[in-house]
Formats: sequence, C-alpha cells, structure tokens
Amino acid sequence: MAFATSDPATSDRAIAGRAAAPERSAYLSDTVTRTAKILVVGDFGVGKTTFIGSVSEIAPLRTEEPMTQASVGIDDLDHLDAKTTTTVAMDFGRLTLNPRLALYLFGTPGQRRFWNMWAGLAEGAVGVLVLVDSRRLAGSFDVLDQLETHVPAPFAVAVNHFPDSPAHSPDRLREALDLLPGTPVVDCNALDRASSIDALVTLAEHALTSRARKVGS
Repeated sequence: MAFATSDPATSDRAIAGRAAAPERSAYLSDTVTRTAKILVVGDFGVGKTTFIGSVSEIAPLRTEEPMTQASVGIDDLDHLDAKTTTTVAMDFGRLTLNPRLALYLFGTPGQRRFWNMWAGLAEGAVGVLVLVDSRRLAGSFDVLDQLETHVPAPFAVAVNHFPDSPAHSPDRLREALDLLPGTPVVDCNALDRASSIDALVTLAEHALTSRARKVGS
C-alpha cells in the first residue's frame, strides 16, 4: 500500500513539497521509499491541467487538443471565454511531497463523453482531489455522483478560485454540494504552487485517516 499511517507523509505540511518549484528533472530522488497515486477530477474547465502543471516537479504530460466547432452547444463555456483547448485523455505529473513520499498525479478529462476513461485512471488511486469552480457549481454534481459511484477512494474538495469567484464558506459549499460532514473542503488557487500543494496535503491526511479507520473497524 502506498500510504502507511507510520509514514510522516504530511509532517510539517510537506516542507519539501512547499518549497519553490525545483528545476524539473525526470529522476526520482533515491530517498523516496513510498509512492501514491492521486486522481484529480472535476468538471470541464475547473483548472485540472493548470493544477497539475503548477505542482509537478517534472514536465507534465498533457493531452490537450484545440476546441472545435463540434463542441459548440455541448461544452458549457460559461465564464470560460478564454478557453481554447481541452484535455482528451489525461494529465500526468509527479510531486515529491516529502523526502520519503512521492505522489503521482493523474488528471481526468472533465466532459461526460470522456468519463469512460475514469475507471482505468482511478485504478490503484489512494485518494481523489475534486476541483470545483464555485461560479459553476451545477457541473460538479454529476462529477461527484460519478466519483462516488465508480471510484472507491477517499476524496477531498478543493475550490479553485478565479478572479470573479464568489466568496462562500467551506460549510456552505459542503452543504451546497451535499457532501458528508467529514469531507474536507479547502480553498485553492491552481496557479499557486503552495496553495495547490496544501490541497494535496489535506487530501493525503484525509486518505491516511480514512485508511486508519478501515483498519481499525
């Protein structure tokens, strides 16, 4: 198992990961003894590709393609006037969260027509980070339903803030999204590395707690 309760995966809020973005290298440090797969999901246009790109210590793998006229009337571009590309398979990145633990990040496409890929991408994931755009909450309901039905892993919600995002408390968003009381809800700026890493640390802590409860039950 990638996570273990005895491993200080989130000690000191992952000091190693919170540092400024390192010079990107394909090589994993020889101090790393554990790895964990994390799935990053969310509605179309919530910032999954940006999120993975901001935290990844390697050049992220992206499968973006230009949006065409075929998507007009199908993909909801409300508040997304500047969006010209979309992920069609997955995003991939890596983050060494502390000297002993590395996270492998897999981002899913947001559109419903690509959801058949989720099961394969989710295989082996120890946790899921759900990115949400508070300007477009309606699109997150189907994402959460898909997640709870087909991805049996603990998840946390990260609210990605845009310049015109309305301000909502985590409790209000938890209620609006009909989340269980124990589901973490955190603020996030996908453009900011430290903010994005904090969201991943919150997810890691939640995954550890959930696993400990399962072992103890």
